[in-house]
Amino acid sequence: MEASWRQVAGGRGRARGRATAAPSSGNGIHLRGAGGGQEKGSVGAAGPGPSPRGAATPAAAAELMSQRKFEEIKKANQAAAKKLVEEHFSSSSEEEGDEDFEGKRGKIVANTFTSYTTQTDGDMRELERTRQYVHEAFQAGAMTCLICIASVKRNQAVWSCSGCFCIFHMPCIQKWAKDSQFLVSSLTDDDFGKRDYPWPCPKCRFEYKRSDTPSRYYCYCGKVEDPPLDPWLVPHSCGQVCEREFKPPCGHKCLLLCHPGPCPPCPKMVTTTCFCKKAKPIPRRCSAKEWACQLPCGRKLLCGQHKCENPCHAGNCPPCPRVSRQKCVCGKQVAERSCASPLWHCDQVCGKTLPCGNHTCEQICHVGACGECPRSGKRFCPCQKSKFSLPCTEDVPTCGDSCDKVLECGIHRCSQRCHRGPCETCRQEVEKHCRCGKHTKRMPCHKPYICETKCVKMRDCQKHQCRRKCCPGNCPPCDQNCGRTLGCRNHKCPSVCHRGSCYPCPETVDVKCNCGNTKVTVPCGRERTTRPPKCKEQCSRPPTCHHTSQEKHRCHFGACPPCHQPCQKVLEKCGHLCPAPCHDQALIKQTGRHQPTGPWEQPSEPAFIQTALPCPPCQVPIPTECLGKHEVSPLPCHAVGPYSCKRVCGRTLDCQNHTCMKECHKVTEIDACVGKNKAGPECLQCEEGCSKSRPPGCPHPCVLPCHPGECPPCVQMLRIKCHCKITSLYVECRKITTADVNEKNLLSCCKNQCPKELPCGHRCKEMCHPGECPFNCNQKVKLRCPCKRIKKELQCNKVRENQISIECDATCKEMKRKASEIKEAEAKAALEEEKRKQQAELEAFENRLKGRRKKNRKRDEVTVELTLWQKYKYYLLPACAVAVLAFAWYIARDVA
Repeated sequence: MEASWRQVAGGRGRARGRATAAPSSGNGIHLRGAGGGQEKGSVGAAGPGPSPRGAATPAAAAELMSQRKFEEIKKANQAAAKKLVEEHFSSSSEEEGDEDFEGKRGKIVANTFTSYTTQTDGDMRELERTRQYVHEAFQAGAMTCLICIASVKRNQAVWSCSGCFCIFHMPCIQKWAKDSQFLVSSLTDDDFGKRDYPWPCPKCRFEYKRSDTPSRYYCYCGKVEDPPLDPWLVPHSCGQVCEREFKPPCGHKCLLLCHPGPCPPCPKMVTTTCFCKKAKPIPRRCSAKEWACQLPCGRKLLCGQHKCENPCHAGNCPPCPRVSRQKCVCGKQVAERSCASPLWHCDQVCGKTLPCGNHTCEQICHVGACGECPRSGKRFCPCQKSKFSLPCTEDVPTCGDSCDKVLECGIHRCSQRCHRGPCETCRQEVEKHCRCGKHTKRMPCHKPYICETKCVKMRDCQKHQCRRKCCPGNCPPCDQNCGRTLGCRNHKCPSVCHRGSCYPCPETVDVKCNCGNTKVTVPCGRERTTRPPKCKEQCSRPPTCHHTSQEKHRCHFGACPPCHQPCQKVLEKCGHLCPAPCHDQALIKQTGRHQPTGPWEQPSEPAFIQTALPCPPCQVPIPTECLGKHEVSPLPCHAVGPYSCKRVCGRTLDCQNHTCMKECHKVTEIDACVGKNKAGPECLQCEEGCSKSRPPGCPHPCVLPCHPGECPPCVQMLRIKCHCKITSLYVECRKITTADVNEKNLLSCCKNQCPKELPCGHRCKEMCHPGECPFNCNQKVKLRCPCKRIKKELQCNKVRENQISIECDATCKEMKRKASEIKEAEAKAALEEEKRKQQAELEAFENRLKGRRKKNRKRDEVTVELTLWQKYKYYLLPACAVAVLAFAWYIARDVA
């Protein structure tokens, strides 16, 4: 059975994923429109939460929700139908735009490798692999993981093989490495999980160690972990300089940005000489720094006589091609042989007499001395137990002892006497176990015992039994064919039966365009999901409209795009040609269709049908004048006739003050010499009052109806206020509007005293006047000295100007001094009274504190009794010192 991860990655899993993710089906109904996604969105739009009291019944709520769902699904279906119409009307211009984009992208890729081809000795053939990998990295859907047969997307973690540079999904290659190691390590149970088994690349079989199993996602050059997705960079690239070592290493590093595939040849320029070192050094590309000058090599060959005549070449010189007569090693024969191999051996026996003088050398033509006679010296008997010293002319006799050599069985020994030649076959009968160890039998030792029991163990594939007779346990690998269907779903595994996943399908399939001229090669299994290539050939289908030829467009699948050529049919009414695009096959929506009762009901007829439409009205512009003769506009041919330009008529009425406000209309001109600005009988009659401007200051309108010429003077009474704003005066309007400034001031004066107050607070003495009041107040006011004792009456204007002031006299000063002395005495008496109170409070506090201390002293006294040492220590210390000195003197005297 195939692994589950391979089944999911196969064709069925991908097909289910595509069907679920599709936005809409062919008839415009969403595959997931009636599923949980739509209903969940509907419920969320309705708003959760408990319903308040007095809400609708559950049946009404369910009906409302169903109606809301139906509306949402209806909108989704309408959007799908609109998208279908847009796709149907899309023309080949989009494809041409894609072609232009691909052309630009190809130019960008070509410019990337310009520095590798424009310099000396540039070779495009060495760049093809790198160019192909970079092109596929930019092309959507071109990079395919051979394990799961799915496209490698820009935002997926990938791993690139260092041998074939094939790109795989990170989870796929990790699963592949784990299964491969398990398959190899599970063959024997003894070293399972102990040895470091390698795992191969799925494509090139390049072996990696277990430690090389990818665990992190790096860019192509291996510098950046988890490279961010950048639309301006190659997918899975970090955008930095590659800096990988070239292969073979030359000391330089790759200068391209981080890229897929192998690094191109080294583009550095180095100065190098030819192979034979005869030519002068010249600058060449580092990848092609080895070159030949085409001069004869001239180096001495291995024969030591001739020189190499080949042109300048790399490596060692070829063998000498000349022929010469040479003797063999023993010197018996002479033959013509290649000069490159002067030493050769003939097929004759040496035949020289050995030092013993009895025998000759039996070696074939050889170099050097023949050596001693092989029969000289001490020799062993055939059983190797006795040694004899005999001349080389005599044979060694048998010793008569038993042979005792180990026989071929490896258990028993030969029982014959010492003999020449091989020992006989072991014929002893022993009890033998068969190879599988299940049966025993008594039989000759030299015969093997194989029972008829067949092995029932499973082979390494874990699918088939061994079924070998008397199997000792080392069952051979399974030799049956695997036959499992590969991930491509087209072929079966050709390998022998095995465990784990099968290798990816090595076949490729051509995906062709509609006409078959353009094709693209993809891995087997990808032909179902790969878009056909865009063909550059022209579509050769016949037109389906009334035109003789179709518009030029590329080869495509499905129906041809609608014809956009001008119709050019002759219109019957006016004889002009129809300039509209071809409308023989217009896509229109059907009307009066049966309305479905719900989203579950499938439509029985298409919503849009193709039909031929009549030619539109003629739009050829024809100059036509409007009714009011304001303008001459080009009107469509089908709408030529009297028309209104929608402007205001604008002709001058009889009042000479207003114009006709009617919309552009027909006017009968009575007097042609007056012109087009004179109103006719169809124009409006002026019914407004006079609207001419009045003199400045006159608020009254003209009493006459709208008339030509000047208006009469205004004789109405105008009510105005006097300068002091108290009295109202009535004056004729024409007197106010025609008077100058002085006359207006006299007309506005009420002849009374001005009621305004001066800044000093007194009333103005002038008669009603305009502007500010004059400041010349002569009214008497009272003025006092600073101590307020002296008082006088003076004029208001002099006091305001600080021209007169009253100073205090001697009496005022004496009164001030006495008042200050009284205040100082009162302050001093208050301070002394405060000090006396504080002293009394302090004495009272100290008296209370003394009484408390006497009581606490008696209560806290504790009697402490002294020890004997504390009482008599001053007497005991000297006595002890004297005793120690006496003891030391006594000891010193005894020693002496």
